[in-house]
Amino acid sequence: MSGDQVSSLCEQLVKAVTVMMDPASTQRYRLEALKFCEEFKEKCPICVPCGLKLAEKTQTAIVRHFGLQILEHVVKFRWNSMARLEKVYLKNNVMGLISSGTQNILEEESHIKDVLSRIVVEMIKREWPQHWPDMLKELDTLSKQEETQTELVMFILLRLAEDVVTFHTLPTQRRRDIQQTLTQNMEKIFSFLLNTLQQNVNKYRRMKMDASQEPKAQANCRVGIAALNTLAGYIDWVAMSHITADNCKLLEMLCLLLNEPELQVGAAECLLIVVSRKGKLEDRKPLMVLFGDVAMHYILSAAQTADGEGLVEKHYVFLKRLCQVLCSLGSQLCALVGSDTDVETPANFGKYLESFLAFTTHPSQFLRSSTQITWGALFRHEVLSRDPVLLAMIPKYLRASMTNLVKMGFPSKTDSPSCEYSRFDFDSDEDFNYFFNSFRAQQGEVIRMACRLDPRTGFQMAGEWLKYQLSSPIDIGSMNSKTGEGLCSIFSPSFVQWDAMTFFLESIISPMFRTLDKEEIPVSDGIELLQLVLNFETKDPLILSCVLSNVSALFPFVTYRPEYLPEVLSKLFASVTFEVVEESKAPRTRAVKNVRRHACSSIIKMCRDYPQLVLPNFDMLYNHVKQLLSNELLLTQMEKCALMEALVLISNQFKDYQRQKVFLEELMSPVATLWLSEDMKRVLTNPEDFICYVGADNKIADPIMEDPCGLNRSRISFCVYTILGVVKRARWPTSLEEAKAGGFVVGYMPNGNPIYRNPCSVQVLKLLDNLLALIRTHNVLYMPEMMAKLGETFAKALDMLEVEKNAILGLPQPLLELYDSPVYKTVLERMQGFFCTLYDNCFHILGNAGSSMQQDFYTIDGLAAELLSSAFVNLNNIPDYRLRPMLRVFVKPLVLSCPPEHYETLICPILEPLFTYLHMRLSQKWQVINQRGLLCDEDTTDDNPESQEMLEEQLVRLLTREVMDLITVCCVSKKSAEQNNAVAVAADGDDDEMMSTEVTPPSSSELTELGKCLMKQENISTALLITAFTSLSWKDTLSCQRTTTQLCWPLLKQVLTGTLIPDAVTWFFTSVLKGLQMHGQHDGCMAALVHLAFQIYEALRPRYAELKAVMEQVPEIQTESLEQFDSKLLNPTLQKAADKRRKEHFKRLIAGCIGKPLGEQFRKEVHIRNLPSLFKKVKPPVETDALDTIEDGPLITLFEP
Repeated sequence: MSGDQVSSLCEQLVKAVTVMMDPASTQRYRLEALKFCEEFKEKCPICVPCGLKLAEKTQTAIVRHFGLQILEHVVKFRWNSMARLEKVYLKNNVMGLISSGTQNILEEESHIKDVLSRIVVEMIKREWPQHWPDMLKELDTLSKQEETQTELVMFILLRLAEDVVTFHTLPTQRRRDIQQTLTQNMEKIFSFLLNTLQQNVNKYRRMKMDASQEPKAQANCRVGIAALNTLAGYIDWVAMSHITADNCKLLEMLCLLLNEPELQVGAAECLLIVVSRKGKLEDRKPLMVLFGDVAMHYILSAAQTADGEGLVEKHYVFLKRLCQVLCSLGSQLCALVGSDTDVETPANFGKYLESFLAFTTHPSQFLRSSTQITWGALFRHEVLSRDPVLLAMIPKYLRASMTNLVKMGFPSKTDSPSCEYSRFDFDSDEDFNYFFNSFRAQQGEVIRMACRLDPRTGFQMAGEWLKYQLSSPIDIGSMNSKTGEGLCSIFSPSFVQWDAMTFFLESIISPMFRTLDKEEIPVSDGIELLQLVLNFETKDPLILSCVLSNVSALFPFVTYRPEYLPEVLSKLFASVTFEVVEESKAPRTRAVKNVRRHACSSIIKMCRDYPQLVLPNFDMLYNHVKQLLSNELLLTQMEKCALMEALVLISNQFKDYQRQKVFLEELMSPVATLWLSEDMKRVLTNPEDFICYVGADNKIADPIMEDPCGLNRSRISFCVYTILGVVKRARWPTSLEEAKAGGFVVGYMPNGNPIYRNPCSVQVLKLLDNLLALIRTHNVLYMPEMMAKLGETFAKALDMLEVEKNAILGLPQPLLELYDSPVYKTVLERMQGFFCTLYDNCFHILGNAGSSMQQDFYTIDGLAAELLSSAFVNLNNIPDYRLRPMLRVFVKPLVLSCPPEHYETLICPILEPLFTYLHMRLSQKWQVINQRGLLCDEDTTDDNPESQEMLEEQLVRLLTREVMDLITVCCVSKKSAEQNNAVAVAADGDDDEMMSTEVTPPSSSELTELGKCLMKQENISTALLITAFTSLSWKDTLSCQRTTTQLCWPLLKQVLTGTLIPDAVTWFFTSVLKGLQMHGQHDGCMAALVHLAFQIYEALRPRYAELKAVMEQVPEIQTESLEQFDSKLLNPTLQKAADKRRKEHFKRLIAGCIGKPLGEQFRKEVHIRNLPSLFKKVKPPVETDALDTIEDGPLITLFEP
């Protein structure tokens, strides 16, 4: 190799790199240059001299970086084939580059420093400590030169810790060798890092006073920052003794540095890692030093200084870190106080709480939210929660919460100091809104905990706030609501205050009633507040909604003073018919609809939770409802039915079968008359008449206002809603004695369980035939010839609503639209809403019928045939978004509540055709999706995220999950499914030692009685097995993981005892391997699938030699290793290795078919060889390692200093 050759090659490389980096280069030139550089790296024998020449200081930064990349490539991919002297030559030159081949610390590019440190770390990973024992000494020597070298040494130590400890980027044995050697030398390394930090900080502080020394000061500052970053890479895993050595010198330094603007963020990061350490409590005791006077002083003064300088990003980042430090300190305090470590509550606890409260009252919503979990932990703590200092903070915390619950700080607005901070933390108002809702829920939890400790203070504050709001004039702010003139929008100052106050009151009252004894409850104060709220009148829908919430929150006081119940009912009933403008024809906005719905649900809630209290007023309630129902147009169907549901709930308190039956008959008579009329029967049974009756065949001129058939639709809805309400709410008494006395018990099962009858059965069963006819008709509407009969305006009447589409695609709803827009903007939307709700409700009725009417429902003559000829008709044309709710709200509850004696006659006849059909349907859908993936050319892709294709694919995914969930519910006992779910979650975390297969599903998954019954039927068992195993290679990770952990093995185990044909066995095994190919890149899935494949192979290989043939087709399979595994498996006399060892062996065998993430698929493999073991004698392996045979013997020291 001549110098000329190196020079000419380098010239070419410089040209190539320049072309690659020049923005003006054409794509062709750039690709050619790239190809030339890559081929050079791969094939050229003189990479090292060329790389060193290009890395010289005289070259430009881009060329130097490329030269160093060449050297890194050599170390990573050629090291194993290099001669010893070549390695020594390269190592010495790289160390020379660090020593004298780089620019000054302030001038050198950071990417040059980075690649230089990477090269050294790559060599360390291959040779230290066995062949390079003096590595640490060499680094120490380098660091004594200048700041430039010291900084590079810091980078090397940090990167080494990251690669070895954090990211595990090398083989197990090498990792162990290096980590153990690091640990042995940790005292030296740590004192070196601390000294470097201290010396450079001291120099920096001295020099920065002198303007002429500015560059020198900056250099020391850079080293200080690098030392802090490197410490951060070690602090979270080294022994705690190093951190607390020398009277916690490290912690003292870090606290001091919090007041050094250039170094404070790095210091806070280190401090945060220290105080977040887990481990033995005894080891963590020294951390309490941070509650001492000195540490507290530094932490608080740093916070005050950073906050005092206004909103500067750097200071704000520091404040966030400091807030996290205080939160973690609180967690350490909670862990140590009250444990066996004899840690007392620190003297500065009050000071700590004051500073913590400062973060809770900071304008930044993000900082406020960061403190909540720690407040919760303190209020929950057994010892600290009784501390007078903490108890004295509760009023202050609650006062702060009153401000924090007010939804202010939208990034697009300027109406609060929080807005400025929100612009740093949130991309959009929707983003902020999502955050704030979860922050508010979290605050609610903490307020409840605080009120358990001091219920009276909270109630007093809530009462004062409520009175203040009731007496304050309404301020609608600058933004008018579209609902009406002079009304609040969700951003109005009055509404945000009302909304926050309401949430505060709700959070306080329930813990107060739970905590205080009956006599201690401030009943007269509560009733006074309730009267004020009941007397408050408003025409603003948003404010009225808050008023109703306050009525509900204060309602528990009525249990002490029942005479107030009629007033409460009057207030609620007045709100049921709320309108902004009386007799208005315009469509109601969502805000108005919400008030009415809110009033209805408050009545239902009252009747559900306090039925005994309402029972004496039943007649008054009934008359109210009758009056409202008498006017067909006054209420929507949903509102009518909500009120009827409330009556049914109270009627359950009659505890008299006959009386309740007569009442339900009377209540449902209008429905029965309408539903069973000849006209309605014709409409429900004939699809064409149905389309005509609901008006879906019309062409409408004014799609906003005109809706001639609205009344017809509402009649159908009314009937269906009412049937659903009655089926859902009518029940027998929970006490067996009361049920017997009231005539609800009609006999006993062989096992002694009572058989109940529901007072609604007689009525509902009369209406069932027409309901099934409606379901059949609805299913038939999806036939192409029926769809063609829809009118022009309603061609898309059976499509999904936009809201549903957005929910499936995960698109956020615009904030304001939610309240100010009408619920349905056009008559088409109203029609879509009608079909969607009708479909769902019909299936809800069938889903609830079993648990509600029990034997009266399950013993209907020919029920299976009736259901098959209605609910399951025309499934081929029914879209995924309709099939999903059918499975979830009808089939699943039907199966779950069915008594075992009806499995054979009802469940099996339904599930056999259903499961066969669902498998066929899903297989076809996934085939289309997979083909789409293969044909991804310009014609088929669409960049629009809401594109039909994405929606369809997501729907198929959701339907798949629904189907697999249904099969699991049918077949696997709930207990084992839940265990496995926990396992599946655990499997997502990567295990140490690469083998996350340790996360194995418990083998105790048992089939339910129904599962066994289904598996006895050959057709059903085939459909179940094929669906479960095929689904493993569908592109849905969640479904794959659940099916693997919960379903596949229990189902397969059931048929193992029979005679399986070899083809079936190989198909099952291959399906699992295909699943691994598809999902192997996801740790959780990979662990579960490897475990399943291992179970199948171990259980079936002795009987089916065909499985070995499948294994032989696995890419890169090592035949000898397979033979070895097989011989151990097939020879029962041999002692079996531990389960973990066998599984590891098996995983290595099938590694060739475990899918990799896209980023790793085309990555060049890096091979790092193991060196002779440092710490234990190993038996000499059968095959000698290539490194052992190098001429100078194995333990030669490669790199002499």
